[in-house]
Amino acid sequence: MLFGKKKSVAAEAPMDLDAVMKKFDRESNTRIWEGKAKIAVNCVLAVFSLFCIYVTLFATWLEELRLTTFVAFIVFIGYLVFPAKKGVQKPNYMPWYDVLLMICGTGAFLYYAANAMTIIQQGANFQWYQIIIGVIGIISIGEVCRRSVGLPIVIVATCFVAYALIWGLSNPTFWGKLNYTVHYLFYGKEGILSTPINVCSKFIVVFIIFGAFLERTGIADFFIKISNAVVGGFSGGPAKVAVVASALEGMVSGSSVANTVGSGSVTIPLMKKTGYKPEFAAAAEASASTGGQIMPPIMGAAAFLMADYLGMPYSNVVVKAILPAILYFAGIFIAVHLEAKKEGLRGLTKEELPRFLPLLKQIYLLAPLVLLIYLVGTAQNSIQYAAAIAIIVAIVVSLFNKENRITPKRIWEALAAGGQGMITVAAACGVAGIIAGAITMTGLANTIINGIVALAGNQVIIALFLTMLCCIVLGMGVPTTANYCIMAATCAPILVRMGVPDVAAHFFVFYFGIVADLTPPVALAAYAGAAIAQANPMKTAITATKLAIGAFIVPYVFALNPAMLFVDTTAFEVVLICITSLVGIFGVSAALEGYLLCDMPWYQRIISVIGGLLLIYPGAVTDAIGLVLVAVVVILQIISKKHHAKQLTA
Repeated sequence: MLFGKKKSVAAEAPMDLDAVMKKFDRESNTRIWEGKAKIAVNCVLAVFSLFCIYVTLFATWLEELRLTTFVAFIVFIGYLVFPAKKGVQKPNYMPWYDVLLMICGTGAFLYYAANAMTIIQQGANFQWYQIIIGVIGIISIGEVCRRSVGLPIVIVATCFVAYALIWGLSNPTFWGKLNYTVHYLFYGKEGILSTPINVCSKFIVVFIIFGAFLERTGIADFFIKISNAVVGGFSGGPAKVAVVASALEGMVSGSSVANTVGSGSVTIPLMKKTGYKPEFAAAAEASASTGGQIMPPIMGAAAFLMADYLGMPYSNVVVKAILPAILYFAGIFIAVHLEAKKEGLRGLTKEELPRFLPLLKQIYLLAPLVLLIYLVGTAQNSIQYAAAIAIIVAIVVSLFNKENRITPKRIWEALAAGGQGMITVAAACGVAGIIAGAITMTGLANTIINGIVALAGNQVIIALFLTMLCCIVLGMGVPTTANYCIMAATCAPILVRMGVPDVAAHFFVFYFGIVADLTPPVALAAYAGAAIAQANPMKTAITATKLAIGAFIVPYVFALNPAMLFVDTTAFEVVLICITSLVGIFGVSAALEGYLLCDMPWYQRIISVIGGLLLIYPGAVTDAIGLVLVAVVVILQIISKKHHAKQLTA
């Protein structure tokens, strides 16, 4: 997760939340260090955080030296923190083979760091021992990724590297292929040391540390309470709280599973208590929490990577992400509202709701986040500088909160948590770089692009659909940052070739990579929510997919009409497309729910979904037809409701 392990804000939970996190969130499976050993490990992690802050803000090192030193640290602390497999861990124990892997892996990157200038100057002529060092380095970062992230992304990387060594490269000898592969992936700047790890070491690390400090100010608990105060009293209030709170938490978080468990430990039991079915309660939280990955300003750290890939300011990416994210959450909000009306569910009572005025006194907790957005938006200083200032403000803000006051000890703990939080993101970025590098050096990207373009012909909508399928498959079980890196290398060029603007293509593949956390069979966020709700996992995943229909529709909107992303448009066009898309999502959501003002018969559901899709598809004619169809359904629903009311009073 991007901003460290999220603590539950529930006083009491229906089950062991740590067990849920360990089952569905690989990052939670860590070694157990106690006593002096724990102090020593935390010191290493805290020093790493301080090192990252110094290098990011002040150092002017050679890029190869900076990146290899950073990855060496990641490999070292990766083996220090994560065991080889899940299960019960023996306290203060690290097997000899982990020590050996840690030393060899760290040594491989330190060798590069110590000889960076020589290696740059020698070109592609490597000695046999340098090839072995490179192989050790590639394997070591891959193993850290397997331990901290999971197996799927490592399997994908292994397949692409194997393809390069067996079929993809034209060199006649295996040693020649291995030499070129190691040169490209380890010593070059198109593999491990490519854009993902570069952006991670420059920007993401400071935001991870900022998140660790922000978490200790009690902001997660504040988001839950303020959401309860605003929407908790309405029909089906707890589900709406889940949507609003997850949207707020998503602004500063980077893990769908952590979001689901963190806020779901509060919202899911409340939803069940007010009458929501367990599967729906879990699905509502999972779909909202997954949406946190597309919510600016962080977007699961993908915003920084996207800015680098597209060559545009980070603030521009954030602005372009706002409207699609709002429409996504609006779709979920509409769905949970209709479900609440359908089941006749109440909101929370006045006694259960937190008082709004006392919460306003804690509004200062938002100061670090507001300042960060302001500093980044004005672009007067670097992103790293803005995050560093926000960290200082977070410490100052905590002094006004007795329950979450940040003491020197807690500062050290926050630095340690930030250091640990970097492992997963950096390891995933490193392996994503290997995948992108293997695809590039073999020319496989062009093969994939040409294949899909040939299948699609001249039909952009077919290319979008085929690309969507590729993104969902490749995104299964892959964390946000690595997910986007893979999609940007493999899938985005397909749409660009078909004439979709660069920014729309990158947003499209990012969205569909993220929804893999909801779509079966690898729906980690949905399964985590199901574990808390004690619900059927597959039913939860299917329900979550229905609730997150906006994530499947909105990308088609901005791919076919980039006005939503403020590309070559006017204010009127933006307003128009937002209104028609919102009404369209309303129509589709009502059809999937089977309820608007009363139960919808099958023909009304068909009319509603057709009208909704026509409104979403850009064009004056389709908008007019879609609006008429949705209006017809609304009128029929009003008539049906009045008819039912007369029957009841008769």
